[in-house]
Amino acid sequence: MPASLAALLRERVRLTPEREAYRQYDPTAERWVSHTWADIGGGVTAWRRALHAEGLAPGERVAILVGNSVEHVCMDQAALALGLVPVPMHVIDNPDSLAYVLGDSGAALLCVDTAERWAALAPLQARFPQLGRVVHLSGPSAGGIACSLSEWLQRGARAEAPEHAHDHDEADGLAAIVYTSGTTGRPKGVMLSHANVLANVRAVLAALPVFEHDVFLSFLPLSHTLERTAGYYLPMAAGASVVYARSVSRLMEDLIAVRPTVLISVPRIYERAHVALLAAIEGSAIRRRLFDWTVRLGWRHFERTAASWRESVAPAAWPERTLHRALDARVGAPVRARFGGRVRAAVTGGAAIPPAVAHTFLALGVPLLQGYGMTESSPVVACNLPEDNDPASVGAPLPGVEVMLGEREELLVRGPNLMRGYWHRPEETERILDRDGWLHTGDQARLAHGRVYLSGRIKDIIVTSTGEKIAPVDLESAITADGLFEQAMVIGEARPYLAALVVLERAAWERQAERLGLEPRDPSSLTAEPAQSWALEHIGAAVRAWPAYARPRAVWLSLEPWTVSAGLLTPTLKLKRPAIEARLAAEIAALYRGH
Repeated sequence: MPASLAALLRERVRLTPEREAYRQYDPTAERWVSHTWADIGGGVTAWRRALHAEGLAPGERVAILVGNSVEHVCMDQAALALGLVPVPMHVIDNPDSLAYVLGDSGAALLCVDTAERWAALAPLQARFPQLGRVVHLSGPSAGGIACSLSEWLQRGARAEAPEHAHDHDEADGLAAIVYTSGTTGRPKGVMLSHANVLANVRAVLAALPVFEHDVFLSFLPLSHTLERTAGYYLPMAAGASVVYARSVSRLMEDLIAVRPTVLISVPRIYERAHVALLAAIEGSAIRRRLFDWTVRLGWRHFERTAASWRESVAPAAWPERTLHRALDARVGAPVRARFGGRVRAAVTGGAAIPPAVAHTFLALGVPLLQGYGMTESSPVVACNLPEDNDPASVGAPLPGVEVMLGEREELLVRGPNLMRGYWHRPEETERILDRDGWLHTGDQARLAHGRVYLSGRIKDIIVTSTGEKIAPVDLESAITADGLFEQAMVIGEARPYLAALVVLERAAWERQAERLGLEPRDPSSLTAEPAQSWALEHIGAAVRAWPAYARPRAVWLSLEPWTVSAGLLTPTLKLKRPAIEARLAAEIAALYRGH
């Protein structure tokens, strides 16, 4: 494999110039547009020439605030070819957080999707004074340091071409500074080298081969390291095609239109599909019985065919096999068709997937593979495989990646994929990377049968005043697996019992409120005793597998979602627990009043 990511693209263009590289939707022409690897090579050359004309020195940072697209690839690859360092940013992040990243990284150039987005950032320029150029993909040139993409590329075409286009292929050079989500404070810039990322690409390919005929559907943001490595550089190394989804809201349409073979997602996408699936059979006892029967037989089939981690299971008798085939054709096949009908690997990472969701989709023949990683590890550490899939675990470590347990059963990781450190934060780097090269993940785990089983984040473990220890993330995943609840956060640190802060799914609440005789648009209805009892009953059913002390005994209900712009979620949609607790301090106090 080449020594750098820029060389990786050059090698791909050389090997398969006429194969499809990317496909994205043109809303103006209302059609999908395909780009070959040769097209991408030519586009990167034009972008590199324009970027070279800016006179930036190798090592300077180029911020990319653009959604998943060919344009994002062109800017990323143009920067890498010139020895510049891409800083990918999330397009849904709020201006305050974006301004922090621009200032902290010292970005000299910003590529942004629209002139309007730059207009929202421009008043904050005092916080990133080093920024000298803004290139926006759409909208007329605003003047000053901002210009349109077409104007910028025209300037580059008139400028002198770089004399040495491919001089910057150092494996140890920075390939990106990727800012972590920052659930408890300002995000940190993770420095990933070309060698880090390529080591992870090689390890993933060794564990889960990807082929030229594979088609990836890309919708996780390219500011997310999982998508960056596994959904961008990995298919480039394999020569596979990537199709950029139009939006998350149109994802189900795109799945059917694109028919991907590889899908990389976070649990929330599968959770929403699960909720829609259950809603489709609601109200019909016959459909529900057929569904449950199919899932029961499908799970037994999964245990026999794709679960070498279990003890041997007796082969199914012919009546069961016949019945399973018939039920699968009626129930399972239509579900797989919703994912396009030919997915061979549906990878989920970034957070734990609710067991009920994984159980259902695996039983229906959707090849769901849970993995684990961190931005600091480029990111993949472990992953399940189609032929060896234990959904209760995050799989076995990738080839070349070592794991062991440290104090408090903390998972430690070591390998060539580990970051070089945090940008301008040597003290924090030393706290997470020890002298022996082990990365302290902050996750509790157990190791068994060569696999990793996660218990929860050490810092998130709730210790009640009675001394019970509970990992809230698993509880929250179980609660939100119920389609009634859009978001949930479990609290109870140093308190006598757990409580749940819950955002209701609006349409489901309106239906339920009418059944309870409540006015759904009246805020006081959410605190009414019938609503509270109803919510606790459903939460109790969702977490019935947990011991009594781990079941919430009080609930606060809301219809207002927690958002990134409100500072309550990270750009990767993780809960900012301290921020939510601070925002709802009075409401939380009321849940424990008198105790």
